[in-house]
Amino acid sequence: MTALLKMPFRLTAKRHAEAGFTLVELMVVIVIIGLLSTFVVLNVLPSQDKAMVEKAKADVMLISQAIEMYRLDTLAYPTMEQGLDALVRAPDELAQPDRYRKDAYIRRLPSDPWGVPYQYVFPGERGPFDIYSLGANRKLGGEGLDGDIGNWN
Repeated sequence: MTALLKMPFRLTAKRHAEAGFTLVELMVVIVIIGLLSTFVVLNVLPSQDKAMVEKAKADVMLISQAIEMYRLDTLAYPTMEQGLDALVRAPDELAQPDRYRKDAYIRRLPSDPWGVPYQYVFPGERGPFDIYSLGANRKLGGEGLDGDIGNWN
């Protein structure tokens, strides 16, 4: 009977001595994880850049629509002095303040995906008004990701 009790202990002890990973196995796993993460980074980062450009385009269109609604209600575009803040709170110098919407025209002004406020020009160079983001380089002009994104695109 004692032989029966010792046998499972020996198998358990033998399995315990063989448990664990070798250094080679760990290195193979680390190399595989490195290759996978490189593959993911190379495929995801360009998508992030495209998503930032698309977000900027959507924000520009949203702000443009809010400006048009402001014009329909107040019969004028916001002045350069009033800026885009006129969409969030009623300017003091409105000719007919009762025509301004109670809930404003936009809840808050978004910043572009690169953390810079959207630019507003009235009268615009390419239309009645210009709304634009300076792009990734935060400078006027540029191409690709660095290009300006505006309501004229």
